[in-house]
This record gives sequence, structure tokens and C-alpha cells, in this order.
Amino acid sequence: MRTKLIIISLLLVLTIALWFVQAHYLDSSLSKTFYTVLSLFAIYVVIKVIFEQIIATRIKESKTRYSMKRIVSMVSVLVFIAAAIAIWVDNLQALLVSYGVLAAGAAVALQDVFRNFAGGLIIYITGTYHIGDRIEINSKTGDVIDIGIFYTTLLETNEWVKGDQATGRLSIIPNSFVLSGVVNNYTKDHPYIWDEINIPITYDSDWKEALKIIEAAIAVETRDITVKSEESISKLTAKYYLPQKATEPTVFTVLTDNWIEMNIRYTTEARQRRIIKDQIYRNLLSELGQANNVKIASESIDINVKEFPDTDSHG
Repeated sequence: MRTKLIIISLLLVLTIALWFVQAHYLDSSLSKTFYTVLSLFAIYVVIKVIFEQIIATRIKESKTRYSMKRIVSMVSVLVFIAAAIAIWVDNLQALLVSYGVLAAGAAVALQDVFRNFAGGLIIYITGTYHIGDRIEINSKTGDVIDIGIFYTTLLETNEWVKGDQATGRLSIIPNSFVLSGVVNNYTKDHPYIWDEINIPITYDSDWKEALKIIEAAIAVETRDITVKSEESISKLTAKYYLPQKATEPTVFTVLTDNWIEMNIRYTTEARQRRIIKDQIYRNLLSELGQANNVKIASESIDINVKEFPDTDSHG
């Protein structure tokens, strides 16, 4: 608020100074400058200060409040541009005819800027993603922490860090990417994803006992998430065409050359994937370790070193 008061004070002083100057020197440019600064002052006070104060007091949810403030900022820029054009351009049609080539050149030169701006509008209008969503865009995965007029800022995940956890880096993505690229949203309308764990069991193990232990352990760890995921999918079917998907954990058995592989499929929260997987692994290690007739398989390599005769000896 202190920063806003300083800006208001500076704009007010500048407006009053320009009013005195243009009153003593009758010049059209000075008058237009005065009205431009006056418009900027009015727009800043009405839209940026008053509207944002109303948003801050009436909207309690932080993500919604942040998004509304960003929209207000974008609207204030558009309104100021429109006001400046109305003040400085006496005949807009004549201006377009006279400077058509210049306008076309500027459009080509600033096409990336215009595309980023258009992408920002599309993000706000269509809700491609919101603040707090976890998305994958332009080969980058992360949590959206800022949606600007031209760029989106992500708190990066993955890369050298495993388990969908943050690296600490900030990734700046041009908004124009939503116009032609693919955006994967992990949390939009449905914050749950399917994940898998593979457990190898030796062929001399009791695979039926192993299957029983695994199914019981998975059911315990994912019970609450499964219920929440079912409710979320039910709501999702009301908005999209989505055949009902099973959210209960399932174990599939696969025979390989080395072992019996138990493929475990279950639902988990997108941001809790590593934590849930860790809990499942610990539970499985504990339960399978207590079973005498079940062994977890592993690959082993035996290296046999052959002793060659000494090449220096001739006997």
C-alpha cells in the first residue's frame, strides 16, 4: 500500500504541474500530455487501487484473489492504451492510412510480443491453467506461481530431482506457447493421477500369497485417496465426456525370463506421488519381509576371471 501511495502522490504532483504549464503555454502537445497523465492518474486510482482493494477485502481465497488482481492489471493497461489513442490521435482512419506500412512493420517486428499478449488473454479467458496448477509446458514441468501479461513463471520440478519434487529453479515460459503447443495440466479439475509400482517375485515364491499381501498393503495405503479420487472423477464426468474409470488399486501379474512381476496400479495425488510411493514401498517391504514363502527377486551378475598364462614365460 505504501508503494501505491507514493505512485499516486507522484502522479498527482505531475498532473498538477502539467495543468499549470499547459494553462500558461497554449500548446496542443502540452494539453495532450496533461490529459494523458490525468487519464493515467484516474485509471490507476480507480482500477488499480479501488478495485484491487475491493478484491482484497471481498475475496478470501488466495488463488482467486491473485488471479483477479492480474486481470485488473491487464484491464488497466488496455484502458490506458485506449485512452492514450483517443487523446493523441485526432483522425484514426487517416493515421492508419498514412502509417499503414509502419504499422505492418511494427506488427511483424513485434509479433512475438503480440502472440505472448494474446496467449495471456487466452489463458485468463479459457482457464488453461491457474495459479497453483502443476503443468507441463514446452518440455518443462512445474507449479504455476505467476501468470503475467506476456510470460508464465513455473517453480520447476523433476529435472535432476526425482519424484516430481521442486528443484528450486524458476522457469519463465512465453504465453504464446499455449497458442500452438501442448499443455499437460496435472491438477485442473482433477488433482489425482494413476501411478505404478513393479515388484519382482522369485519363481520359487508362493505368488498367490505375495498377491494377497500386496493387495492388502496397497488397499490400506490408498483407501482415503481412492475415495476422494472417485468423487473427483464423478464431478469430472459432468463437465467432460469421460467413461467411468476404476480408481481402486489393481495388481497385474506378468511372467518374465527372470521372475514373476507384480505391476501395481493405483491413484495418488499429483503433488504427493513420491510420498505415497515411499509409504507403499515401506509397507510392502515390511509385509513381504515377514512372509517366509515370498522372496523379492533381483538381478545378479557373476564375473568369472580367467587366469591367462604369463605371456613372458615360454615354458
